[in-house]
Amino acid sequence: MESPAFDLAFEPAYGRAVPVAPDVERITAENPGPFTFFGTNSYVVGSSSLAVIDPGPEDEAHYQALMAAIGGRDVTHIFVSHTHRDHSPLARRLQAATGAVTVGQGPHRPARRLRDGEVNPFAESADISFVPDIALGDGETITGDGWALTAVLTPGHTANHVAFGLEGRDILFSGDHVMAWSTSIVAPPDGAMADYMASLDRLIAREDRMLLPGHGGPVKEPKTFLPALKAHRLSREQAVLARVAAGDREIAEMVKAIYRDTDPKLHGAAALSVLAHIEHLMERREIAADGPPSLAARYWPG
Repeated sequence: MESPAFDLAFEPAYGRAVPVAPDVERITAENPGPFTFFGTNSYVVGSSSLAVIDPGPEDEAHYQALMAAIGGRDVTHIFVSHTHRDHSPLARRLQAATGAVTVGQGPHRPARRLRDGEVNPFAESADISFVPDIALGDGETITGDGWALTAVLTPGHTANHVAFGLEGRDILFSGDHVMAWSTSIVAPPDGAMADYMASLDRLIAREDRMLLPGHGGPVKEPKTFLPALKAHRLSREQAVLARVAAGDREIAEMVKAIYRDTDPKLHGAAALSVLAHIEHLMERREIAADGPPSLAARYWPG
């Protein structure tokens, strides 16, 4: 199963602001991990008056690096792509220091209700206390001094995920929806594969020349990368269907076969990704189960 041309070359330059486009700087938090790569990227947009995108985790060194990059300039808005604890918590401290207005799609919420007996495996990663001052609808624009950012709603990774298009520059801040180094985690009930795929189609239809993600380096060729990413997701879906057709009845069996070349430490996340695909397939009646879709259910062809 071929993957998109993922780019693992990245220098986080912890503690320093790295110019990535005119009037756009990236500061990477030192919170590396299997889901964050080298860490969370925060972006400072503007020259005399600024916007900060994804302030990041509550981390003293990252806060100091952001304040150094701001350098006493006016910060009018703090944009948050989604409410995971590696992206939004520092917004509170940054707002207190700058007086900026916070902007996002809305507070954290799951893509669907928890089913009876179900436990949200990523509940601890949610920043449920963040509520933006301004809740943007799709296509709404916030304008600052020399910059304008437009909301592109991209649910899937989380229900409240939003990307931000830098008007007149063909640059999209893609958060965790699309990243150059890896696929995004789509884990029910917080995430939903049907939403993710529809959001991916939205980005494919756009004319962005560069995506600046929440982790890792830029996506420099969106026109080729995005269709390849969609094809990769569809191939995973077909792999799930093939495993069910071959007689696999439980997600654990499917993960061992489909992700046989993946670090076993990531098989838990892979199982949630398979569950997300199964939910999408069951909505289309291509897979059946002995009850609601879950990690413990048994499956067979629809």
